[in-house]
Amino acid sequence: MYIGIDHGTTAMRFAGDGCEFKISRKDATGFVYTDLDRLCPMEEIEGIAISYSMGDNFSRITSVSALKDRGVVSREGAGEHIGGGTRVFDEIRRSGLPAVAVPGLHRGSPTDVRFKAYSHQASPEKIGIAYYAVDVLGPDVVVSDVSSNTVTLLVTDGRLTGAFDACIFAPGMQHGALDVNAIRRIDLGEAGANESFLHAGTAFTMQVDERERTIAMFSAMECAALLILNPCAKVALAGSLAPVIGSEVGHLLGRPVSVYDEWCASRGLAQIAKDVFSGSRSILGIDVDL
Repeated sequence: MYIGIDHGTTAMRFAGDGCEFKISRKDATGFVYTDLDRLCPMEEIEGIAISYSMGDNFSRITSVSALKDRGVVSREGAGEHIGGGTRVFDEIRRSGLPAVAVPGLHRGSPTDVRFKAYSHQASPEKIGIAYYAVDVLGPDVVVSDVSSNTVTLLVTDGRLTGAFDACIFAPGMQHGALDVNAIRRIDLGEAGANESFLHAGTAFTMQVDERERTIAMFSAMECAALLILNPCAKVALAGSLAPVIGSEVGHLLGRPVSVYDEWCASRGLAQIAKDVFSGSRSILGIDVDL
């Protein structure tokens, strides 16, 4: 079996060959690699693809044993630091099982150079989402992952073109870009930048009956922006909010939208593991270094 591990915002998700389980990031602090036997007997594991944090210190799919500092420049930045993802990564490395880490998209990635106006485009699990969508829909896809935060990616002719990261454009339910009021509060010392990011989602800025509709609008806007670069691309949504806002996004875009759920990333990472350990040397334009 090939296994994909999604380091999500609220949970760690594990998937392989139709089997799945998830644990909260807090509970993941007690993870041991033998917990993978919830998917299959340990001796049947043929390969693992894992995502960790921002994945911004490497740009090739790389063996977990070869990474420095788990593949991140720093644990500081836009996101909540709990320790579950770190525990899972270290346990997978300790296991000795064949395992690779998938990088995020950043200035060292083989994306359209114009997206490198920003230091970071997407975290590693989003590559799993894009891979899953391409496998189903074909080589030209815009996919928006909507949940605690919103990240939207474009794939053109089977290669990642670029993405909008969570702190750039569309809000999610919990996290979002920093607006003028947030910048003022930071300058006044009333809040830190990361704290402001963690409280910029619609759960904190919008009335209850407008929260999901607002996320749908901004997700559609991100999709529409990326469609400028590939007008023929198919559109997909993934993440826990995708089934909730899918029809609204389709209505706003005036085109069909495929909807996947919160397991899309871990399933896509499992597919990446299978292809990498079967000999693939490029995944959506990202080189494999084993």
